[in-house]
Amino acid sequence: MKNLLAVSAGIDRINEIIGKAVSWLILVAVIVSAVNAVVRKVFSVSSNSWLELQWYLFGAAFLLAAAYTLKQNEHIRIDIVYGAFPRRVQHWIDLFGHVVFLMPFALLMIYYLVPYVSRSFLSGEVSTNSGGLTIWPAKALLLAGFFLLALQGVSEIIKKIAVMRGVIPDPTPFISAHEAAELEGKALVEEISK
Repeated sequence: MKNLLAVSAGIDRINEIIGKAVSWLILVAVIVSAVNAVVRKVFSVSSNSWLELQWYLFGAAFLLAAAYTLKQNEHIRIDIVYGAFPRRVQHWIDLFGHVVFLMPFALLMIYYLVPYVSRSFLSGEVSTNSGGLTIWPAKALLLAGFFLLALQGVSEIIKKIAVMRGVIPDPTPFISAHEAAELEGKALVEEISK
């Protein structure tokens, strides 16, 4: 288990670095969007490549940060149902979801995306829009995003089993929405009273 936890820690570190780095893509996308809007309105000049660049940047941020979101336990789940169960049952639900839903889906997407991206790359596929960008980098982002998500899925499965066996403490203890709101309120009160 020690070796598996080391692999998990390595995967976590990679996705943490990537997740934090791609957050800057949102800023770049906003700047590109603002410059494009100003140039279009002031100079009556526009290009589809600028619009597509915005889409690529937002897509990259979303796809490459998905694994980081899973690592931070910030992914979507129905907390009303999930929170009603004891923590041990929640661990089983998480493990079941990772093994039965996340991993098969991510691996299936990787399986289909490899030839999809390679065909696009080999053909030099370009946008059908006038002045558009090359498409294979956007398709490659899909592949990279699902690859990172599958890696993080492996890490989460390893950690979940280790937590359930008592090898490590729970890295992401469940906090209900009500408890989270109370904690945030207390933090705000402390900050205001400083």
